[in-house]
Amino acid sequence: MPTPSAKAYVPFVSVENMMRLVHSIGIETMMIELVEALEKDFLRWEQFDKTPRVAAHSEGGVIELMPTSDGIRYGFKYVNGHPDNKLTGHQTVTAFGLLADVATGYPVLLTEMTLLTAIRTAATSAMVARHLAPENAATMAMIGNGAQAEFQALAMKAVAGVRSLRLYDIDPEATEKTRRNLEGSGLSVTACRSPEDAVVGAGIVTTCTADKQYATILTDNMIGAGIHINAIGGDCPGKTELHPDILKRATTFVEYPPQTRIEGEIQQMGDDYPVVEFWKVLAGGEAGRTDESQITLFDSVGFAIEDFTALCYVAERIKGTGFFENLDMIADPDDPRDLFGMLQRG
Repeated sequence: MPTPSAKAYVPFVSVENMMRLVHSIGIETMMIELVEALEKDFLRWEQFDKTPRVAAHSEGGVIELMPTSDGIRYGFKYVNGHPDNKLTGHQTVTAFGLLADVATGYPVLLTEMTLLTAIRTAATSAMVARHLAPENAATMAMIGNGAQAEFQALAMKAVAGVRSLRLYDIDPEATEKTRRNLEGSGLSVTACRSPEDAVVGAGIVTTCTADKQYATILTDNMIGAGIHINAIGGDCPGKTELHPDILKRATTFVEYPPQTRIEGEIQQMGDDYPVVEFWKVLAGGEAGRTDESQITLFDSVGFAIEDFTALCYVAERIKGTGFFENLDMIADPDDPRDLFGMLQRG
């Protein structure tokens, strides 16, 4: 991890440099490496400070801060979610993040996280699917073909062995965009006319819709025995994708229950609805998939430890590259007590 220099320059990764970094590594290789890093951090889950993200909700969306620390490094992400932004040509989700040295409080990385969030979200989905999806699940249904779709597809291909993708979106242009972007990826891609059609033959079903409402993207009769559901669109209060009857049949795995009960699919259920914290599956304290007929559900809302992992990964991966610039954003008077003197000399 970079350390504060004498001049206190902070490495900054712009959107352009993040794209250069991804291309230099290869997006599927980056997904694989991030999954390895995520698993290591999930295995030391108890070492992290944990709190539900700090959210400022409005009629049009939400702005959130997602902080955590392992006692050595501190990280946070600023992120928004505004579903109607697409109507004005804006991104639904934008983000940036910061990593700091706990011992000094000095930031050691500032980076865009709009792209990085899409990559780490997909890597987290693939990590969980590798452990929970039915064996040899080669087909995934992707319901909701917006900005996250291609990332999810490539992560599932690289990490979980998916080879066939069945797409559905209420906007056919979104489906065509996704199909076009995945040409040459090695995935067999089929555009479907309905969500019911999309889930036919799928071992994994990913829901990733943007509207902030209690929606029913999947109904109970669409989900057969043995399916793994990767529900990533229910990520704030008042926003869901699954019919409650599905949750009654499924074994539900979550990141951090106090946050997921507020924001996830399980907000529809009572506080006593049973869930399994996924880190415990990795650590061997809880069972994952136990039989072929079990319905497993990853109620993913995104958690700060995943962003922390991504920040640390980028901090290491930019070393020795030109994929960052140094920002002069920390005042560094020769005498730490003489900040005013530094101002006068400037």
